[in-house]
Amino acid sequence: MPTYVLLTSFTRQGVENVRDSPRRTEHAREMIESLGGTWNEFFITMGRYDGVIIADFPDDATAAQAAFTLAESGNVTVEPLQAFTLEEFRNIVDAMP
Repeated sequence: MPTYVLLTSFTRQGVENVRDSPRRTEHAREMIESLGGTWNEFFITMGRYDGVIIADFPDDATAAQAAFTLAESGNVTVEPLQAFTLEEFRNIVDAMP
């Protein structure tokens, strides 16, 4: 399954309800798994983004569905990125014309 990095940032609402964030994070994990995804890692970060979720999804549409569902809560914005392992990157480069 392809791997995706979901970069999240708290909205004003999310900051106002930050104490509920650990519980919401567990719900996010459950939602991703209910879509057939695999929750790999989660980090709270300092800097431009407030959190990073690393998950596998069956396809782009499922990853987008998860990102929209997370954002729909109003607590975070989400920037999804498809990620490639080093081996996948090597295969991409090796296949270049």
